[in-house]
Amino acid sequence: MSKLRSFVITAPLIFLATAIYGLIGLVVSFFDSTGDRQMLVARAWSRALLLIGRVKVKVEGLENISPNGSYVLVSNHLSYMDTPVILANVPVQFRFLAKKGLFQIPLLGTHLARAGHIPVPLEDPRAAVRVMTKAAEVIRQRHISMLIFPEGGRSPDGILQPFKEGAAYIAIKAGVPLVPVTLIGTHEVLPFGSGHMRGGTVILRIGARVETSASKLHDRERLTEIVRHQVAQALACAVD
Repeated sequence: MSKLRSFVITAPLIFLATAIYGLIGLVVSFFDSTGDRQMLVARAWSRALLLIGRVKVKVEGLENISPNGSYVLVSNHLSYMDTPVILANVPVQFRFLAKKGLFQIPLLGTHLARAGHIPVPLEDPRAAVRVMTKAAEVIRQRHISMLIFPEGGRSPDGILQPFKEGAAYIAIKAGVPLVPVTLIGTHEVLPFGSGHMRGGTVILRIGARVETSASKLHDRERLTEIVRHQVAQALACAVD
């Protein structure tokens, strides 16, 4: 199938699925203040996108997490497909930190806010610290998990970028483990700057938990490097 034909077929289907599930999620939000049912809708939307895009996902390491556990999930970031891949395949109740600008997009922003996801004002370091503290409180109070992309944005070339320390800060404050999540292949499925989704196989690898219960905030740099090393190793093994 040519790129043009594929785009002409998949783009309207993606838009339609996003609109339908977005509206369903909005309606559901009026009957569930926890956001849990909206997450179910978001997972269904994610599976629909993967089906439309002909993307298969191979999941490894599910034994490293419990569906009822609380974690800070720390993932590399390659593509706009990363979040759908994780939503569709990581069976824990989680929310995520997202750029504040996403919350200003009609319908999407409403869904994110009502589901309990947390906006991050990247341009204001002091506000960012308050957001991280709030994220830790949500984890403790709701006994759920938080998804973080610590590179601060998508990698334009697929190469792993330095990790910011926010994920470790949140995990230490919440007293929950860090869990490295490695995505392999999403850059090829939907490259940076491209609007064309290509079919293919993606690997989602869940690494060993990094405990933080005995850690202090000054340990966040060390913990960040441990998690990044696990992700880097998983990526290197995929290349080999």
